[in-house]
Formats: sequence, structure tokens, C-alpha cells
Amino acid sequence: MQKYLLEARTLLALAIPVIFAQVSQTAMGVVDTVMSGSVSATDMAAVAVGTSIWLPAILFGHGLLLALTPTIAHLNGSGRRDKIPHQVRQAYWLALAISLLVMGVLYNCQLVLANMPHVDAELSGKAIAYLHYLLWGAPGYLFFQVLRCQCEGLSKTKPGMVIAFLGLMVNIPINYIFIYGKFGMPAMGGVGCGVATASVYWLMYFLMRQYVRKSGSLSDIRLKAKIGPPDWRALKRLAGMGLPIASALFFEVTLFAVVALLVAPLGIVSVASHQIALNFSALMFVLPLSIGVAATIRVGFRLGEGRVDDARISAWTSLAAGVILAFISAVMMVIYREQIALLYNDTPAVVALASQLMLLAAVYQISDSIQVIGNGVLRGYKDTRSIFFITLFSYWLVGLPIGYILGLTDWAVAAMGPSGFWIGFILGLTSSAVMMTLRIIWLQRQPASVTLARSAR
Repeated sequence: MQKYLLEARTLLALAIPVIFAQVSQTAMGVVDTVMSGSVSATDMAAVAVGTSIWLPAILFGHGLLLALTPTIAHLNGSGRRDKIPHQVRQAYWLALAISLLVMGVLYNCQLVLANMPHVDAELSGKAIAYLHYLLWGAPGYLFFQVLRCQCEGLSKTKPGMVIAFLGLMVNIPINYIFIYGKFGMPAMGGVGCGVATASVYWLMYFLMRQYVRKSGSLSDIRLKAKIGPPDWRALKRLAGMGLPIASALFFEVTLFAVVALLVAPLGIVSVASHQIALNFSALMFVLPLSIGVAATIRVGFRLGEGRVDDARISAWTSLAAGVILAFISAVMMVIYREQIALLYNDTPAVVALASQLMLLAAVYQISDSIQVIGNGVLRGYKDTRSIFFITLFSYWLVGLPIGYILGLTDWAVAAMGPSGFWIGFILGLTSSAVMMTLRIIWLQRQPASVTLARSAR
């Protein structure tokens, strides 16, 4: 029991800075929405539409780079720190390639917007302009993530927290300058958020780069000034590990986007209630997500040390901590669901339906926590391919079809509207949690030699 308690303290010390970093990055989107909304509803809608295209594209790239964290944690644990700079260099090459791809997609975003029904021409034009400015921030964002993954792989989660918070603080005045045209800049409205956010991403990268260059604890693994050529073998290994993670992130983001589109025809009350419950659930999701990052670091480090039993302790401690936090979150959502809904909207019908949906959201808190932390544990074991198949099956073959049948058809019961989709979420996330847990158990039953050989790949 003492080992588990000590491990829990270490996990929380790693996870708490990640929580603040994730909240800061999420809050940047909230700031953009609020500040653009002060100009006009069209500007706010343009930023929202642009963000709905930006997020799946950039998160796919982010997911590819997440393979760097367990790789560095393993090298650090095994005492091969001299190999870390080479892996970081290859991650830079990967980030550059992804950036060019993302920029190409965003530059041609009018092909997506042109096929969206009932999109106002002015709104579409502003969303396209917003994305055309924002796309220049893609390299800065992904280069920042390379260095953040490097630091997190070395169990240094505080730099990412501090720099993400500084980015949030800087984002507000830069937004103000470009939205309202201050200090000689043109007044760009919501489009200015794209300029501001792209600038902040580059600032965050340069700040993180400066930390990595100046930190005494990283002096032995700094990159050489000379840029070496790509190592195609190392790139293939990183991309092969990262692609299932990226695909899983993409499945999750697009699932919620598709459900939002399916709920849209049900009316403004249904849409508003669904968004309230979803937004608050996303906020609570930051807690297990951060523990999942800590689990990746600890499991990868322990396997690097060759301590398979300690990796098992790290895995189950992270899952137990996640379940406890999820239980607390669920109880709070049940007790304060009406007060939470009133923070967003005071329309009685919206509050009533949002409160009902939050009861369903409370039900899946534990399942969601287990599946996202299980995802982190599997990344630590470098067993990322299973994440792809589990996520695909759970979200797209269980959650969405059942949600559609219950929400919009009379095939099983009378159409339930948004509640049907949320029952689909519960069943999809629960199936994912069960399969993630079974996969972890299966991995831990393998001979130690097999586990260590897999983690050393």
C-alpha cells in the first residue's frame, strides 16, 4: 500500500501542472469567442466555425507527436539520455511535415465551407480569413508541442504549465489590438483572433525553446546547432507509434462534431442544452486527461528502468486516482447541475434539459476517466495500435449508432432527442473503458522480457 501512495503523490505532482496547462490552452479558445462576440454575432460565429475546422486538423498533428513522450521517458529511465536529442530532432522534422500538411488543408478551407448548407456568405468569408491567418501559427504550435513532449517525457511538466498560462495572458491584449485596431493596426474584428492566436503560438514556442536551452538540468541533452538530415527509420517509428494516437483523437473530435450536427435540427433548446452539458463535461475531462499524461510518463520511465512490476503499480495507481476524481466530479454534477446550467443560460427550458443531460454526463464520468487514463497507460507501454481499434469500435460502431437510433428514430423507443445521443456516449465510453482495462491486464500478464522488448522499440 505504501508503494501505491507514494506513486499517487508522484502522479499528482506531474498531473497538476498539466491540468493548468490544458485549462490555459482551452481558455484561449474561450477568450477568442468572447472577444470576437463583442464585435458582432457574425464575428463570433465565424471564429466558432473556423475553430471547428482548425481543431481536428491540428489535434491530428498533435496526436502524432505524442509518441515522443513515452519514447523520451523510456530513454530517460534506461539511462540513455544521450539518445534523446536525436529523437527530438526527428520529432521536429515530423512536426514540420505535419505543419505543411495542416497549412495546406486550412488554406483550402473554402472547399469545406462551400459545402456547408445554410452558411451566410459574410460568415463564411470571415471564417476563411480567420483560418488563413491562423494557419501560420501551425508550425509554432507543433514545435511547441515537440518541446513540451520532451519536457514531459523527462517528468518536467511545470514549464508547459507556466508557458501556456503566459500564452493565455498575452493572447488577451494581442486580441484587443487586432480585433479593435489599436496601435496603428487595422480593425479586423473576429478575423484578428487568427492573427493573435498564431502570434501567441510562436511566442510560446520561443519561450519553451529558451527554457530548454537555458535549463541546467537539460544541459546534457541540448540539440546541436547544426541541423542534421531526417533519420527515416526513426521518423517511421515515431509516426507509426503516433498515428494510432492521432487517429483516436481525430475520431473523438469528429464524433462530437457529427453529434452536434445531428442535434442541430432538433431546435435551439436542444442545441443549447447539448452544448452546455458538453462544454462542462469537456472541462471536467481535463482532470483524467492530465492523469493520463502522467501515467504515460511514469509507465514509460519504469519500463525504461526495467522495472515491470513498478510500471504495473504506476498503471493501476493512475487508474485508481482517476476513478476517485471522477466519482467526485460526478457527485458535484448531480448536486449542482441546475446551478451549472444557469451559469451558461437562464432560459427555463434550456436549464431543465441541460440539467437532465448533466445527469447522464455524471454517469459516464468514471467510464470516461478509465478510458482516457487507460489510453495514457497503453501509450506508456508503447501499445498504441490497440488504442486505434478500441476507439474506432467504441465511438463509431457503438456510441454513434446507438445514439442515433435512440435520439432520432423510433426503432427501439420513441425518439429521445439529445438524451439518446448521451446514452450512446455512455455506452461507447463504457465499452472503451472495459476494452482498455482488458488490454492493460493482457499486457501485464505477458512475460517481463516481452514487455521490456516492446517498450524498447
